[in-house]
Amino acid sequence: MSGHSKWHSIKHKKGAADAKRGKIFTRHAKLIEIATREGRSGDPGMNPRLATAIENAKADNVPNINIDRAIKKGSGELKGEATEEVVYETYAPGGAACIIECFTDNKKRTLSNVKSAIEKNGGKWAESGAVMFMFDRKGVVIARGNLSEAAELALIDAGAEDIEKTGDIISVTTSAARWNKARDVLKENGCEIREAGLKYVAKQEVPVTDAATAKKLMDFIEVVEEDDDVSEVHTNANIADEVAAALG
Repeated sequence: MSGHSKWHSIKHKKGAADAKRGKIFTRHAKLIEIATREGRSGDPGMNPRLATAIENAKADNVPNINIDRAIKKGSGELKGEATEEVVYETYAPGGAACIIECFTDNKKRTLSNVKSAIEKNGGKWAESGAVMFMFDRKGVVIARGNLSEAAELALIDAGAEDIEKTGDIISVTTSAARWNKARDVLKENGCEIREAGLKYVAKQEVPVTDAATAKKLMDFIEVVEEDDDVSEVHTNANIADEVAAALG
């Protein structure tokens, strides 16, 4: 099982805790704002990226008023500093490579906060390009449900390169251009879409078989993701099944 899929499976099992912190709503609002601005339209029918951002937000029960406000900010109807995407590279405790995606209206603040979180929690800051070459930009769809053999074959026909299952959590990896087709197949087969879009996926994974190292890695990622500007942390670590089960 890929480390990428497993980390997402672990995260989605504890998703309720993230929602309680309210950060998940903020993350979706920033994604919707950026999708509106970059797609130059607040109409999801004319802006596929916005349509996906709204669908993902609704899957996490983001209120319509939050969605509407984010669209208005992205279209310029509401004033305020524009949100930008920034990416940082780092090594986690144990040496696993990580890419940190952020959405921010103040790059200096975000850089300072993220760098501090990395250094205070056993990580090592990496210069631009030191880690990025280890990852590909891929389509990833996370869903909850069960798959029949026919559904798995349909996913492969739709472009699935990897299908991972942990309990009732399904993670499907595709090329950057075909994730929406995999999403549609999952929906057609009664699965609840939890997340869909582009992510950084490791080209080669680093096995993590030691529970102490895995715990440090997971704690490191959670601490970094607690920053309001951090959207997501991607890692090339492959946590062994038995270790993930013991920790999860």
